[in-house]
Amino acid sequence: MREIRNIVILTGAGISAESGIDTFRGAGGLWENHRVEDVATPEAFARDPQLVLRFYDMRREAIQTKEPNAAHTALARLDAEWPGELLIVTQNVDDLHERGGARRVLHMHGEHLKAWCTWCDSRHAWSGPLADCPPCPKCEARSLRPDVVWFGEVPYHMDRIYRALREADLFVSIGTSGAVYPAAGFVQNARELGARTLELNLEPSQGSRLFHESRLGPASEVVPAWVDELLAG
Repeated sequence: MREIRNIVILTGAGISAESGIDTFRGAGGLWENHRVEDVATPEAFARDPQLVLRFYDMRREAIQTKEPNAAHTALARLDAEWPGELLIVTQNVDDLHERGGARRVLHMHGEHLKAWCTWCDSRHAWSGPLADCPPCPKCEARSLRPDVVWFGEVPYHMDRIYRALREADLFVSIGTSGAVYPAAGFVQNARELGARTLELNLEPSQGSRLFHESRLGPASEVVPAWVDELLAG
């Protein structure tokens, strides 16, 4: 294996669950009593935009009451102290990585605290509601939607992510189910390119067999321990 200098970290819902943010794939396929198909697809938004906007207003309000946990702050420490290249690719749409202190972060599924105007294609920081159809700050059209990637839409920053994977010496997956593509395929991409692969998860993911090593336990415990080990190097 190559000496570790360049690291790509993929984070999923498991890293934020200990901060009180619900995972997307709960028992029975429900998310806060809504089917994913009813609130997280373009078809759902076209069918009932008010339902979708109210649902995301609720999520946006909720995440602003949550705090980063020890896993977020450990990754922020790694971000600050790691001398090589590092990229945290998160599937999460909360801002807990940033509030925890991390800077080298990409949100491949968008962000709750941003709104996208589908009329002029501008994006804006947004912390309030959207259900009352406020005007776009740029063009004043009432065409704002959550700036999140719904099922059936293309994730953001894919070119940059694949470039980072090509250069990675270590790929780490934290708190992911291994069920949602394209993110679920990153471990195979990284491994085929010669990177070491590590899974940090509460339980084995669907892609656990693809990792060179898996460490199981709560993110708030296994992530700080791994960061301490890596930085002690």
